Amino acid sequence: MFLISDLCAILEGYLEPAQVAEIYQAYLFGAEAHEGQKRLSGEPYIYHPLAVARILAEMRMDHKSIVAAILHDVIEDTPTAKEQLAERFGSEVAELVDGVSKLTHIQFENKAEAQAENFRKMMLAMARDLRVIIIKLADRLHNMRTLEGMRPDKRRRIARETLDIYAPIASRLGMNKIRLELEDLGFGAYHPMRARVLAEAVKKARGNRREIISKVETGIQERLRQEELEGKVSGREKHLLSLYRKMRSKQLSFSEVMDVYAFRIVVDKVDTCYRVLGAVHNLYKPVPGKFKDYIAIPKANGYQSLHTALFGPYGVPIEVQIRTEEMDKVAEAGIAAHWLYKTGEGGGVSAQARARDWLRNLLEMQQAAGNSLEFLENVKVDLFPDEVYVFTPKGEIVEMPRGATAVDFAYDVHTDVGNSCVAVKIDRRLMPLSTRLANGQTVEVITAPTARPNPTWLNFVVTAKARANIRAYLKNLKHDEAIALGRRLLEQALSDLDETLLMLPKRRVEAALHEMGFTALNDLLEQIGLGSRMAPLVARILVPQGEAPASAAGEESARPLYIKGTEGAVVSFAKCCRPIPGDAIMGFLSAGRGIIIHTQNCKNTADYRKHPEKWITVQWEQNLDATFPVDLRLEVTNQRGVLATIAAAIADSDANIDNVSLEERDGIHSSINLTIAVRNRKHLARILRDLRVIDKVVRISRGRS
Repeated sequence: MFLISDLCAILEGYLEPAQVAEIYQAYLFGAEAHEGQKRLSGEPYIYHPLAVARILAEMRMDHKSIVAAILHDVIEDTPTAKEQLAERFGSEVAELVDGVSKLTHIQFENKAEAQAENFRKMMLAMARDLRVIIIKLADRLHNMRTLEGMRPDKRRRIARETLDIYAPIASRLGMNKIRLELEDLGFGAYHPMRARVLAEAVKKARGNRREIISKVETGIQERLRQEELEGKVSGREKHLLSLYRKMRSKQLSFSEVMDVYAFRIVVDKVDTCYRVLGAVHNLYKPVPGKFKDYIAIPKANGYQSLHTALFGPYGVPIEVQIRTEEMDKVAEAGIAAHWLYKTGEGGGVSAQARARDWLRNLLEMQQAAGNSLEFLENVKVDLFPDEVYVFTPKGEIVEMPRGATAVDFAYDVHTDVGNSCVAVKIDRRLMPLSTRLANGQTVEVITAPTARPNPTWLNFVVTAKARANIRAYLKNLKHDEAIALGRRLLEQALSDLDETLLMLPKRRVEAALHEMGFTALNDLLEQIGLGSRMAPLVARILVPQGEAPASAAGEESARPLYIKGTEGAVVSFAKCCRPIPGDAIMGFLSAGRGIIIHTQNCKNTADYRKHPEKWITVQWEQNLDATFPVDLRLEVTNQRGVLATIAAAIADSDANIDNVSLEERDGIHSSINLTIAVRNRKHLARILRDLRVIDKVVRISRGRS
C-alpha cells in the first residue's frame, strides 16, 4: 500500500521542505473531501490520487502539479468548488484541477458526444498549461493499472479509449515511457487472450535469444573500444503491442517478428553519435534505405536519435538507435523532461515548444470544427502521423504526415494560403494539387486572391487542419448560397401576391417567424433555399389570405425562377440527364439539398411527378457565362490514334474533356464515354458535327440514364 509518508520520502529528494508541507496539506484536504468514498477494489478513494501523485513525483514534477494531482478529483467527485481550491491552494492549482476534471454536469445527446466534449475541454486546458495533460496521463495510467475490478465491457471501453486517444497523445508529447505502459495495459485489457498468448510466446523465445543478444552487445562494445569511443550498449525488448501490430500489418508469423533484435547505444555528445554510427556500419553491413537521422531533423514530439538497420551475425536483422544521454532522457519523458531534468535550453524545452505548436494547431481546428465529435475525429487523424520532411522555397524544413499532399502543405503554411491556392510547384515543376509529398522535395504554393477551396480536396487531404478548414469554408459557403436562393424563391412567391419582403410590415414578419419557430429571417431563408420549406406556403403565412389578390389566391405561380448556373451547392444539376442551357428543364425541391435541375424528358422525373408541390418552374437565364458537363458515348473503330484525333477535335471546338473511359466491344469496335464541358446546346451541336466527320467514328449519342 502506497502511503503519504512514502510520497513525502520521494518528494524530499528534490523539493523544498515548505513545498513538501504544502503537498501534505493538500493530502489532508483531499482525504477529508473524499471521506467515505471507495474505489471498486474496496480501498479508500484517496489511494488513487496518491498513486497519481507518485507517478508525477517519480517524473520529478513541480510541487503545484503534485498538489493538483492529489486534488484532481475533488471538483468532480465531491461538493468542493473551484473557488475553495483557489482560496486554499492558489489559482494556479485550481486551474490545473479544473483542466483535469471532466464535464459531467452537462447533458449530451449520447455518450460519444459527452466523451468528445470532455476531450475537447481537456485539449483547451492543455493549451493553457501543458501540466494538465501530464496529470491526466498519470491519472489514466493508474486507472489502467487498476482495471481488474471493472465489468469486462467497461474495461474494453476504457482500454479502447486509452489506445485511441491517450497513448497517441503521450507519443505526440514524447512521453515514451508512459506511452509504452499505456499501450501494453490497453492491449492486455482490450485483447486479454491475445496478449496472454503473445506474452507466453515471448517468454519461451527469450531463452534462445540471449546468446545472440550477448554476442551482438559484446561485438559492438569491442568495436567501440577499438575506436576509442565510449557508450552504453543495451539490448531492447520489443513490447507486446508493437509485436502484435507488426504481425497484423505485415502478415508475419511470431517467429519472423521475433527474429529482429533491437539495441540502443547511449553516448556523451552529438559528435560521438555519428562516429559510433560509422563504427557499427564497419562492424555489420547496413541495410540500404533504412538509415534515419532524427538528430538533424527531430520528430514532431522533439525525439532525437540516429536509427539504422544492420545484417548481424548469422544474417539476423538488427535495429540500432544511437543517441546522447540528454536525448535518451527526452525520448523517455518528452515534455516532462523540462521538469524532470531541468535541461535548460536543451531537449525538454524543445519538446515543449513543439508540443505548444501542435496545441496551437489544435486550437485553430477547434474553432473551425462544427462540433466536439468532428473535433475529436480531426485530432485522431493528427495523432497518428508518420512524417515526411519537405522544404519551403526559402529552405525551411516543414514536417508533414506521410501521404500529405500539396494542399495539406498549403494549409500548414497558413489557412489563407490553403484557401487561396490554385497550383503548386514541386522541385520547380508544376504538379497537381493532389500530389503526395516525398522526403526532401521543395514545395512552392501558387495562390490567387479570387481562388476558393474546392470540395473535391476533401477526397485527398490527410491533415486534420486542412480538412477542418475546407469543411468550415464549405459550410459557410453553402449557408450563404442557401440564404441567397431562399430570398429569390420567397420574393418570387411574394410577387404573385403583389408583395415584396421590403414592403411587408416588420411586425408581421416577426410574428410569422415566431409562428414558424425561427428567431431570424436568414434562418427561414436558408431553410427555403435548402428545400426544407416551401416558398409559396411561407408567402401565404406572411400575406394572410384575405389580403392576397383574388387572381393569385387560387393558382400556382407561373413565373419561372431563372437559373444562372453559378448558384453554387444549393442548385445542382442531375447526373442522370446532365441538363445544359437550351434543354427544357424542371426544378425539384429536395430537403437539405436545395433545387435539383432535370431535363423535362428525363426518365427519373416519373417518380418525382407524384409530388407536384415540390416542383418549381425554372428557366435558363439569357447569355449565361458558365460551362456545364454533358455525357457523350462514341462507337469507334479500333485504330491507333483514334482517341487523340477525337480529343483534338473537341479541343478545336473550344471545349474541355472532364472525364474519359474506354470499353472494348468485339476487337473491331470500341465505345468511348466522354464527359465534356459545354456552354449550351448550340455549342454541343457544333462539337457533334465536328466529331461526325471523323471517319473512325461510327455512332455518337448523348448519354442519358
